[in-house]
Amino acid sequence: MAAGALKGETVRQATRFLALAASALALASPGLIGQSAPTPAAPLRLVNANLVNVRDGRVQRGVTIGLAGGKIASIGAAASNADGARVVDLKGKYVLPGLIDAHTHASDFAAFRRALESGVTTVRSAGVSNFVDVGFHQLVVAGVVPGPDVQSAGYHVRPQMAAEAFLEHPEFADLMAGVTTVERMRRAVQLNLSHGVNWIKILATERAGTADTDPRKQVYTEDEIRAIVQEAATKNVPVEAHAHGDEGAAAAVRAGVRSIEHGTYVSDATLQLMKERGTYFDPTYTTVIDLTDAGGDYDVPALRIRGQHMLPRLRDAVVRAHKLGVKIVTGTDTGYTPNSLTRIGQEATHFVEMGFSPLEALQSATILNAELLRLEKSIGVVEVGYEADLIAVDANPLENITTIQDPLLVISNGRIGIDRLEFAKK
Repeated sequence: MAAGALKGETVRQATRFLALAASALALASPGLIGQSAPTPAAPLRLVNANLVNVRDGRVQRGVTIGLAGGKIASIGAAASNADGARVVDLKGKYVLPGLIDAHTHASDFAAFRRALESGVTTVRSAGVSNFVDVGFHQLVVAGVVPGPDVQSAGYHVRPQMAAEAFLEHPEFADLMAGVTTVERMRRAVQLNLSHGVNWIKILATERAGTADTDPRKQVYTEDEIRAIVQEAATKNVPVEAHAHGDEGAAAAVRAGVRSIEHGTYVSDATLQLMKERGTYFDPTYTTVIDLTDAGGDYDVPALRIRGQHMLPRLRDAVVRAHKLGVKIVTGTDTGYTPNSLTRIGQEATHFVEMGFSPLEALQSATILNAELLRLEKSIGVVEVGYEADLIAVDANPLENITTIQDPLLVISNGRIGIDRLEFAKK
């Protein structure tokens, strides 16, 4: 489901304006980055931390975590502050890896900031205009903003691509007639690859977030999706497939996509195929809750009716997938707009409500998502040598998962992005 049906023309215009502003910076940033090295993150020392190991659920109490150069440099007992690092006393707060959102449509600085405020330190884009996701990633690498880091996807590959793509790439104008042949599908992939995207996002079934489409209807055939997967593979880029309906999801899995987004109507046979092939399941459950409620990203009566019959189907799919052992990850499917009500902390909480242990829910939001993104050697855990992406929360999330909905400290790429540790007036 792509983010859509936002309330009010004013919100749409404001979001578009900010997206264009971010795009302008993104287009300028490659040259800027090439002229100077990234700004190094200042050293930090986090003391009196209770560290949650999301691999096995162990908690190390009273540890000191040293951060330097954007990496986790040390974990252990308190030591001398020889490097002159800034010391942050966590006073027993619980530290865990920064959360990962595997399905976003963030398209401006304010949106990325909202993601960071929610504890998300890495996002995967699921389609935006103007290659804003590529540009924001470059700004993060340059040290201009703390994060979240972005795995980019560029434009959503679908029968009718967003018109903005052709303002920047008029040489692909033939695709305006429709991305409806294998040759045009390959060219749409090439358009995105020319910007160095990390992922290709495709539409395997129709959308749920538009009232005039049926999300069960298959859009691309298995052979067509396979051609897209093969074209993306020329640059070692994986494919994420929007798929609510079972037929489209099964075709996408057989064609070799790395993840199925949504999966509302998937059958046991498709889930079994996903398990066998190692295909990840990103249900974006919370956004379907948003469909059923007034406000949020979706505020259309017809969609509320649709959401009421989709939600129990998706819940059942997640429960069945969990029992089968399919790899399930967390994604919001939000643009993190001012109206957005969907966050990764909520998604993990709903996973627990559907039978996951708190540790399993945390793993879905951290190490499993890191594996999906093929970044498991750099993010997803708090261990020496990994990127300094972490959050601190007030209580043990293994006992109360809802505590991750309110991070008090967010560090992304070794930089403090959010600090809400002290509330007393000084």
